[in-house]
Amino acid sequence: MNTRRDDRRKVGIEKQIDENLKRVYEQDANQKIPDKFLELLDKLREQE
Repeated sequence: MNTRRDDRRKVGIEKQIDENLKRVYEQDANQKIPDKFLELLDKLREQE
């Protein structure tokens, strides 16, 4: 009966979830790498 409306609603909810997840991951990806990790990477490169 209202299957089309339910399907559109479900698609809309899934789209919102996808957009929110992308925002969260983009924020994490754009964060600065802590100095401790950079120092560790430098030490590892020196060992090579």
